Amino acid sequence: MHVVVNAAMSADGKLSSRRREQVRISGPDDFDRVDRLRAAADAVMVGVGTVLADDPHLTLDVGDRRVQRLRNGRPGNPARVIADSRGRTPADARILDGEAETYVLVAETASAERRRTLREAGANVVVAGDDRVDLGSGLRSLEAAGIDRLMVEGGGELIFSLFAADLVDELSVYVGPVVIGGRDAPTLADGEGFVDEFPRLSLTGVERVDDGVLLRYATGE
Repeated sequence: MHVVVNAAMSADGKLSSRRREQVRISGPDDFDRVDRLRAAADAVMVGVGTVLADDPHLTLDVGDRRVQRLRNGRPGNPARVIADSRGRTPADARILDGEAETYVLVAETASAERRRTLREAGANVVVAGDDRVDLGSGLRSLEAAGIDRLMVEGGGELIFSLFAADLVDELSVYVGPVVIGGRDAPTLADGEGFVDEFPRLSLTGVERVDDGVLLRYATGE
Protein backbone atom coordinates (compact mmCIF):
# COMPACT_ATOMS: atom_id res chain seq x y z
CA MET A 1 0.00 0.00 0.00
CA HIS A 2 1.18 3.52 -0.83
CA VAL A 3 0.35 6.03 1.93
CA VAL A 4 0.23 9.76 1.18
CA VAL A 5 -0.22 12.17 4.10
CA ASN A 6 -1.65 15.55 3.17
CA ALA A 7 -2.20 18.42 5.58
CA ALA A 8 -2.58 22.18 5.74
CA MET A 9 -0.90 24.03 8.59
CA SER A 10 -0.35 27.63 9.63
CA ALA A 11 2.97 29.40 9.23
CA ASP A 12 3.72 28.40 12.85
CA GLY A 13 2.90 24.73 12.27
CA LYS A 14 -0.64 24.47 13.71
CA LEU A 15 -3.47 22.44 12.18
CA SER A 16 -6.20 24.35 14.03
CA SER A 17 -6.73 26.49 17.11
CA ARG A 18 -6.41 25.32 20.72
CA ARG A 19 -10.20 24.87 20.67
CA ARG A 20 -9.71 22.18 17.99
CA GLU A 21 -12.05 24.12 15.72
CA GLN A 22 -11.51 24.13 11.98
CA VAL A 23 -9.53 27.16 10.77
CA ARG A 24 -9.43 28.21 7.11
CA ILE A 25 -5.73 27.95 6.26
CA SER A 26 -5.64 27.38 2.50
CA GLY A 27 -7.51 28.85 -0.47
CA PRO A 28 -9.40 27.69 -3.57
CA ASP A 29 -6.37 26.47 -5.51
CA ASP A 30 -5.26 24.28 -2.63
CA PHE A 31 -8.79 22.97 -2.08
CA ASP A 32 -8.80 21.91 -5.73
CA ARG A 33 -5.39 20.25 -5.31
CA VAL A 34 -6.71 18.26 -2.35
CA ASP A 35 -9.75 17.21 -4.36
CA ARG A 36 -7.43 15.94 -7.12
CA LEU A 37 -5.44 13.97 -4.55
CA ARG A 38 -8.65 12.42 -3.25
CA ALA A 39 -9.73 11.51 -6.78
CA ALA A 40 -6.44 9.65 -7.30
CA ALA A 41 -6.77 7.69 -4.04
CA ASP A 42 -8.57 4.45 -3.35
CA ALA A 43 -9.44 5.67 0.14
CA VAL A 44 -9.17 8.75 2.36
CA MET A 45 -8.35 8.32 6.05
CA VAL A 46 -8.81 10.47 9.16
CA GLY A 47 -8.68 9.94 12.89
CA VAL A 48 -11.79 9.96 15.05
CA GLY A 49 -10.74 13.30 16.56
CA THR A 50 -11.16 14.90 13.14
CA VAL A 51 -14.57 13.27 12.75
CA LEU A 52 -15.73 14.57 16.14
CA ALA A 53 -14.34 18.08 15.62
CA ASP A 54 -15.14 18.73 11.95
CA ASP A 55 -17.72 16.12 10.84
CA PRO A 56 -15.99 15.83 7.43
CA HIS A 57 -17.65 14.34 4.36
CA LEU A 58 -14.44 13.32 2.52
CA THR A 59 -16.17 12.95 -0.86
CA LEU A 60 -15.09 14.61 -4.10
CA ASP A 61 -16.16 18.22 -4.68
CA VAL A 62 -15.85 18.19 -8.48
CA GLY A 63 -18.49 16.11 -10.22
CA ASP A 64 -16.37 15.52 -13.33
CA ARG A 65 -13.82 13.70 -11.18
CA ARG A 66 -16.50 11.34 -9.90
CA VAL A 67 -17.62 10.71 -13.47
CA GLN A 68 -14.06 9.97 -14.57
CA ARG A 69 -13.59 7.49 -11.74
CA LEU A 70 -16.80 5.71 -12.75
CA ARG A 71 -15.65 5.58 -16.38
CA ASN A 72 -12.45 3.93 -15.14
CA GLY A 73 -14.44 1.25 -13.36
CA ARG A 74 -13.90 2.71 -9.89
CA PRO A 75 -16.46 3.94 -7.32
CA GLY A 76 -17.45 7.57 -7.82
CA ASN A 77 -15.91 8.54 -4.49
CA PRO A 78 -12.89 6.97 -2.79
CA ALA A 79 -13.61 4.86 0.26
CA ARG A 80 -13.41 6.53 3.66
CA VAL A 81 -11.46 5.20 6.64
CA ILE A 82 -11.61 6.23 10.30
CA ALA A 83 -9.04 5.22 12.91
CA ASP A 84 -11.27 4.96 15.97
CA SER A 85 -9.96 2.69 18.73
CA ARG A 86 -13.07 2.82 20.93
CA GLY A 87 -15.67 3.20 18.20
CA ARG A 88 -16.67 6.76 19.13
CA THR A 89 -17.76 7.79 15.61
CA PRO A 90 -21.37 9.05 15.83
CA ALA A 91 -23.88 6.97 13.89
CA ASP A 92 -25.17 10.16 12.23
CA ALA A 93 -21.72 11.44 11.18
CA ARG A 94 -21.58 12.61 7.56
CA ILE A 95 -18.80 10.14 6.88
CA LEU A 96 -21.40 7.36 7.33
CA ASP A 97 -23.93 8.81 4.88
CA GLY A 98 -23.59 6.03 2.30
CA GLU A 99 -21.99 8.23 -0.37
CA ALA A 100 -18.90 6.00 -0.30
CA GLU A 101 -17.73 2.76 1.28
CA THR A 102 -16.62 3.50 4.83
CA TYR A 103 -14.30 1.49 7.06
CA VAL A 104 -13.90 2.06 10.79
CA LEU A 105 -10.74 0.61 12.33
CA VAL A 106 -11.35 -0.20 15.98
CA ALA A 107 -9.40 -1.97 18.73
CA GLU A 108 -10.58 -4.88 20.86
CA THR A 109 -11.50 -2.30 23.52
CA ALA A 110 -14.39 -1.06 21.38
CA SER A 111 -17.55 -2.48 22.92
CA ALA A 112 -19.74 -4.93 21.06
CA GLU A 113 -22.55 -2.37 21.26
CA ARG A 114 -20.48 0.33 19.57
CA ARG A 115 -19.35 -2.08 16.85
CA ARG A 116 -22.96 -3.11 16.22
CA THR A 117 -24.10 0.52 16.08
CA LEU A 118 -21.43 1.37 13.52
CA ARG A 119 -22.29 -1.66 11.38
CA GLU A 120 -25.98 -0.75 11.49
CA ALA A 121 -25.01 2.77 10.35
CA GLY A 122 -23.37 1.23 7.27
CA ALA A 123 -19.71 1.01 8.30
CA ASN A 124 -17.37 -1.89 7.65
CA VAL A 125 -15.88 -2.44 11.11
CA VAL A 126 -12.31 -3.77 11.11
CA VAL A 127 -10.84 -4.92 14.45
CA ALA A 128 -7.08 -4.33 14.57
CA GLY A 129 -5.15 -4.15 17.84
CA ASP A 130 -5.89 -4.59 21.52
CA ASP A 131 -6.01 -1.27 23.43
CA ARG A 132 -5.43 0.96 20.39
CA VAL A 133 -5.76 0.48 16.67
CA ASP A 134 -2.76 -1.37 15.27
CA LEU A 135 -2.29 0.69 12.11
CA GLY A 136 -0.05 -1.86 10.42
CA SER A 137 -2.65 -4.59 10.85
CA GLY A 138 -5.48 -2.25 9.90
CA LEU A 139 -3.81 -1.10 6.71
CA ARG A 140 -3.07 -4.70 5.73
CA SER A 141 -6.80 -5.44 6.07
CA LEU A 142 -7.61 -2.45 3.88
CA GLU A 143 -5.08 -3.59 1.31
CA ALA A 144 -6.71 -7.03 1.27
CA ALA A 145 -10.00 -5.22 0.52
CA GLY A 146 -8.44 -3.66 -2.58
CA ILE A 147 -7.15 -0.34 -1.24
CA ASP A 148 -3.70 0.25 -2.73
CA ARG A 149 -3.36 4.04 -2.48
CA LEU A 150 -4.38 5.66 0.81
CA MET A 151 -4.59 9.41 1.38
CA VAL A 152 -4.41 10.53 5.02
CA GLU A 153 -5.85 13.92 5.95
CA GLY A 154 -5.20 14.05 9.70
CA GLY A 155 -5.29 14.78 12.45
CA GLY A 156 -1.96 15.16 14.16
CA GLU A 157 -2.31 12.10 16.42
CA LEU A 158 -2.97 9.82 13.46
CA ILE A 159 -0.17 11.34 11.39
CA PHE A 160 2.32 10.88 14.24
CA SER A 161 1.21 7.27 14.73
CA LEU A 162 1.67 6.51 11.03
CA PHE A 163 5.18 7.97 11.08
CA ALA A 164 5.96 6.04 14.27
CA ALA A 165 4.88 2.82 12.56
CA ASP A 166 6.96 3.67 9.47
CA LEU A 167 3.89 3.55 7.23
CA VAL A 168 4.19 6.90 5.40
CA ASP A 169 5.51 7.06 1.83
CA GLU A 170 4.82 10.70 0.94
CA LEU A 171 4.04 13.90 2.83
CA SER A 172 2.44 16.98 1.26
CA VAL A 173 2.15 20.05 3.49
CA TYR A 174 0.46 23.30 2.56
CA VAL A 175 1.83 26.13 4.73
CA GLY A 176 -0.69 28.95 4.84
CA PRO A 177 -0.19 32.68 5.51
CA VAL A 178 -1.70 32.74 8.98
CA VAL A 179 -0.39 32.43 12.54
CA ILE A 180 -2.57 30.50 15.00
CA GLY A 181 -0.34 30.08 18.06
CA GLY A 182 -1.08 28.32 21.32
CA ARG A 183 0.92 25.65 23.11
CA ASP A 184 -2.17 23.43 23.14
CA ALA A 185 -3.05 23.86 19.47
CA PRO A 186 -2.61 20.65 17.43
CA THR A 187 0.46 20.33 15.22
CA LEU A 188 1.21 18.25 12.15
CA ALA A 189 2.47 15.32 14.23
CA ASP A 190 1.14 15.20 17.79
CA GLY A 191 1.18 12.09 19.96
CA GLU A 192 4.11 11.31 22.23
CA GLY A 193 6.69 12.82 19.87
CA PHE A 194 10.06 11.44 18.88
CA VAL A 195 13.14 11.78 21.10
CA ASP A 196 15.54 9.91 18.83
CA GLU A 197 15.52 8.13 15.46
CA PHE A 198 13.56 11.00 13.96
CA PRO A 199 11.87 10.15 10.64
CA ARG A 200 13.87 11.65 7.78
CA LEU A 201 12.29 13.26 4.73
CA SER A 202 13.58 14.11 1.27
CA LEU A 203 12.24 17.32 -0.27
CA THR A 204 10.84 16.53 -3.72
CA GLY A 205 8.97 19.72 -4.58
CA VAL A 206 8.22 23.32 -3.61
CA GLU A 207 5.35 25.27 -5.17
CA ARG A 208 3.54 28.51 -4.44
CA VAL A 209 -0.21 27.88 -4.10
CA ASP A 210 -2.68 30.66 -3.30
CA ASP A 211 -0.79 32.85 -0.77
CA GLY A 212 1.08 29.94 0.77
CA VAL A 213 3.59 27.30 -0.19
CA LEU A 214 3.20 23.60 -0.88
CA LEU A 215 6.04 21.34 0.30
CA ARG A 216 6.30 17.79 -0.98
CA TYR A 217 8.45 15.14 0.69
CA ALA A 218 9.26 11.48 0.27
CA THR A 219 10.16 9.43 3.32
CA GLY A 220 13.62 7.95 3.84
CA GLU A 221 17.09 9.40 3.43
